[in-house]
Amino acid sequence: MIIRIVKMSFEPGKVDNFLRIFNESKSQIRNFKGCRHLELLNDAAHTNVFFTYSHWESQTDLDNYRDSELFGSVWPKTKILFNAKAEAWSLLQHTILN
Repeated sequence: MIIRIVKMSFEPGKVDNFLRIFNESKSQIRNFKGCRHLELLNDAAHTNVFFTYSHWESQTDLDNYRDSELFGSVWPKTKILFNAKAEAWSLLQHTILN
């Protein structure tokens, strides 16, 4: 499983626009093949900084989403609201055995 974390910092006056875009597309993203989980987190100290936290069955599923028409329609509308470049991490989940 791949865990994907994306940090996004928005112009303070554009946060409501981002939340509208996210709320309009979250169901489609959650139902995209291979997406097991999607949530939106807000930085406690910076109300204009958000993180998406998602679980994907495989890197291929994440790549297919990033190459999809859905991503191609959501990301450009989101990206223009940024006040800093987005940062993203793809992480592998490991089970720790005791």
